[in-house]
Amino acid sequence: MSVEIWLTYVVAAIVFSFAPGSGTVNSISNGMVYGWRKSLASIVGLQLGMAVHIVLVGVGLGALVAQSAVAFSLIKWIGAAYLVWLGIQKWREHNALSLENVDKSVTAGCLFQRAVLVNLTNPKTIVFLVALFPQFINATQPQLPQLLILGITTLVIDASVMLFYVCLASRFTHYIRSATIMTRLNRIFGSMFIGCGALLALARA
Repeated sequence: MSVEIWLTYVVAAIVFSFAPGSGTVNSISNGMVYGWRKSLASIVGLQLGMAVHIVLVGVGLGALVAQSAVAFSLIKWIGAAYLVWLGIQKWREHNALSLENVDKSVTAGCLFQRAVLVNLTNPKTIVFLVALFPQFINATQPQLPQLLILGITTLVIDASVMLFYVCLASRFTHYIRSATIMTRLNRIFGSMFIGCGALLALARA
């Protein structure tokens, strides 16, 4: 994998991690309620859950490449279209964070377990990885090194972004809970998803 392709993936992974989703909501709500120190356990849990998805996606894509180059190319086109669709959905979302019925006495271990389940039970994570990974994999080169690079990069970036959200939430609770702020974030990252999907599709046209 060339440095240029890796840097392009880094940008895409940053957009993926920053975009509001279940992991983001988990990190922000934990930061607002428990503070950043206690919330570190939840960040580790999120990455463990995502790591499981990455392994599953990697195994599946590796098998697909070995069986059919045409099918792999088709997955790439579907993935680019999915990114555009996801961007449109994000643009239309209007939501705010709620802290109702939150138990402030939970342990760091409980936060870790909850975070693992958040990512493990979120089908959007694995669907997104299936859409994104093939865009940066060269089917003519060994798959394992490429998947390792993409997987480790994803985990490092996502952990960093979740830490940023936790720290931000612990300081600026009022603003992050605002429906207006969350709507603006959805529109910003929705536009980025649309742009990424369109650029990837045009690059293959």
